[in-house]
Formats: sequence, structure tokens, C-alpha cells
Amino acid sequence: MSRKTFDKIASIIGLLLAVFLFVAGGLVQWGYNFANQSVSAQLSSQKIDFPTVTHNSKESADVSHFFATHGGHVLTTGKEAQMYADHYLGFHLSMMPTYADASAKDMAAQAALKANPNDKATQLAATAAAATVDTVFKGTSLRGMLLNAYAFWQLGQIAMYSAIAAFAGGLLFLILALLGFAHLRKVAADEAI
Repeated sequence: MSRKTFDKIASIIGLLLAVFLFVAGGLVQWGYNFANQSVSAQLSSQKIDFPTVTHNSKESADVSHFFATHGGHVLTTGKEAQMYADHYLGFHLSMMPTYADASAKDMAAQAALKANPNDKATQLAATAAAATVDTVFKGTSLRGMLLNAYAFWQLGQIAMYSAIAAFAGGLLFLILALLGFAHLRKVAADEAI
């Protein structure tokens, strides 16, 4: 094979790889923008106030700093959603029964109320059990939804870094292809590999 033919093939392949990486980078960048904007829009519309403290005396200094720094405004990012879910809701839910335990106690309290509907203590116990199961259900549901938002946001962050890598790779292959085409002019027609 002649050197000129090899250089031409290698340069064309490099150019095609550059185009492929630029297109892939554009698509991945679009994915990042979509994930980031969707999460921000959805979280913003919920108007969840990010607290300045979690009230957990055992939390690490970086968690306390994060809440102090980001607190006082509406939760809008995936990282804020994760911190709120894990360190605020998670802490408060850790002091409550699981949903299964709360639900079982509520069903037992409601059955006792049905058997003895006029007993004030049974009525109070049933009301308290219903309130606990309601709180646990809402808290665990919100925590799960916020962690899903965080996961979607995190995939967007991965997409952003992938886009940067694709654009850098595309630029590298474009430069190499152009250098290959420039070198192609310098190679003698009869030179072989």
C-alpha cells in the first residue's frame, strides 16, 4: 500500500471520528441540559424551603456547612434534593417507625376503635396512629421522590462530563485529521509503507 493512500484513509477515518464525537457530544450535552433544567424546574415548582439546619447534633461538619450555605432558599438542584432527603428527612424519619410498623399499628388501632367506638382513649390512640402513618408515608414518599430527582440530576452531571470528553476527543481527531491531510501533500506518490 502506498503511503499516500494510507495517509488519506487514516485522515478520512480521523475526520469521520471527529464528526461522530462532535455529534455525540452535542447529543450528550442536550441530555445534560434536559436533565438539569427538568430537575430544577420540577424542584422549583414544589417550593420546598431548604432549611439552614437539620437539628441532627451528630451530623458531620460538611453537612452542617452545606445546610448553612444553601439554607434559606427554595430547593432547586439535585444535590440539594439529595442532602435534604438524606440528612433532613432521613434524620427525622429515623426517629419514627417504618411505614410497615406504623401501618400495622394504625390497622390495629382502627380495629380497636371499631370494636369500642365510644372509648376516648381508643379514639385518641386511633387518631395518633393514623397521624403517624400519614406522616411516615408522606415523609418516605417525598424522600423517595427527591432521591429520584437527585439520581436524574446526577445522570445529567455524568452526561456533562461525557460531553466535554466527546468534544475534546472530537477536537483532537479533527486536528490529527487536518495534520494528516497536510502531511498527505508532503508524501511522494511512490512512497510505500
